Amino acid sequence: MFTLDYIVIGVFAVILIGIVVWVAKQKQENSKDFFLAGRDATWLAIGASIFASNIGSEHLIGLAGAGASSGMAMAHWEIQGWMILILGWVFVPFYSRSMVLTMPEFLEKRYNAQSRTILSVISLVSYVLTKVAVTVYAGGLVFKEVFGIEELWGIDFFWIAAIGLVLITALYTVIGGMKSVLYTSVLQAPILLVGSLVILVLGLKAVGGWDTVLEICNATPVNNYGDSMTNLIRSNNDADFPWLGVLIGSSVIGFWYWCTDQYIVQRVLSGKNETQARRGAIFGAFLKLTPVFLFLIPGMIAFAMQSSGVVVDGEVFSMSSADAAFPTLVAKLLPAGFKGVVVCGILAALMSSLASLFNSSAMLFTIDFYQKYKPKATEKQLLYVGRAATITVVVLGILWIPVMKSIGSVLYNYLQDVQSVLAPGIAAAFLLGVCSKRITPKGGMWGLIAGLVVGLTRLAAKIIYSSAEGGDSSAFKWLFYDTNWLFFCGGMLVFCMLVIIVVSMFTPRASEEQLQGLTFRSVSPEQKAISRASWNSWDVIFSAAILLITMAFYWYFW
Repeated sequence: MFTLDYIVIGVFAVILIGIVVWVAKQKQENSKDFFLAGRDATWLAIGASIFASNIGSEHLIGLAGAGASSGMAMAHWEIQGWMILILGWVFVPFYSRSMVLTMPEFLEKRYNAQSRTILSVISLVSYVLTKVAVTVYAGGLVFKEVFGIEELWGIDFFWIAAIGLVLITALYTVIGGMKSVLYTSVLQAPILLVGSLVILVLGLKAVGGWDTVLEICNATPVNNYGDSMTNLIRSNNDADFPWLGVLIGSSVIGFWYWCTDQYIVQRVLSGKNETQARRGAIFGAFLKLTPVFLFLIPGMIAFAMQSSGVVVDGEVFSMSSADAAFPTLVAKLLPAGFKGVVVCGILAALMSSLASLFNSSAMLFTIDFYQKYKPKATEKQLLYVGRAATITVVVLGILWIPVMKSIGSVLYNYLQDVQSVLAPGIAAAFLLGVCSKRITPKGGMWGLIAGLVVGLTRLAAKIIYSSAEGGDSSAFKWLFYDTNWLFFCGGMLVFCMLVIIVVSMFTPRASEEQLQGLTFRSVSPEQKAISRASWNSWDVIFSAAILLITMAFYWYFW
């Protein structure tokens, strides 16, 4: 790091502080102001926030690392702009007309109060123990690698970076709520895009161009079935990424994450109207097409540089591990000034993800627990509880850091597994809930419970059999441990849907009054007219462009 880099970081910090101070001066008179920015956000802020919230440690470390170790395999999860279109075109109208603040609240309207509680608990626990923990842990590792500092003031720099990241992010989230998240994202998203683009360009220049990367990666097999690192669609016998399992599993996880997870959907809930919310989703979908090029391909470039022995500043380029691909590229390739820009981009990505997590977690607790059991609470009390809940999540995140430092690599490897078993039950409840009036409150509730029980069983089996010795060949082990995680995810979705349908056959339906506007067949002509008036031909054209780009990507890397 050079003096110019620190100057760039300082300028970024000053601008960030300026935005937070400006937001702090805006009056936040009620919980909607704090959690949903007064429901007055425009498409630009919504789309930027969707993108910046999504880009976190799983991209800076995980996605780049996946590119360096397995090539294009994880691109299925990152080329999912089409899934955000489903959020904008299909689910935004339901969420907008129901006027809900949280996803659990939507399930209560569609099903019952028990469904709301179940989803709230699942979401809160998963946020603190997976998303917050992994982001903080990875943030500490990234900055330790990029700055090249082992200790500062006699303290391991990992701790300084991790705790500093949490405290700074918490400060502006507590002060400004969702407005801080939205408006800082407008600053952070372009910095992240520009910084990562610089890495891509310099990496291609150092390795000798894209053709060189393709040549090296094409010559590197990833299984015994003829697939190389550049293959997106791989043999169905591949142990990790069989093509059918990937298409099913990535779609299930993507639907849950993009269309039903509070962490993402809260961005569109903050829109001033259905038009702004949908266009924000379309803009976010465009931005979502970029991570493959900004993080995964740089990981492949790092692999190619190491494999071909590229010399950088008199030293042969080498990574300590695949997960160190992106920070190593930053440390080795960037000149003075640009390194500061990329560090700001990394900082922006981690801070935006954490801020979104803090705000979403606080909102879930405040709205789905505190307000539910204290319905007469004043708006001032809700604001106080919201800020207190944010601080609590921050404290829990810090307390979890020592655990992450000791088992971080294991937990990080299981992150996708955790998402793959959380997603199916929730996805089934939302999907069937809006598609059919025949699905009953009890059916939706038991679908969530079935998904939770099966998911926890799968995770327990992973822990037990991963450390067990001996050759257990039981049917239980085959189903809950040996089955590929992607096929298991698809099977879980089918199982949860069957539970919902069967229970619905024997339990009473919700009233027509309860279902009004919450399913396709219960939408009134007036509500349909409002939704139709909220979009025009340009929205369709931009959405079609996203689909065409996605298809072109699959064709090129097939």
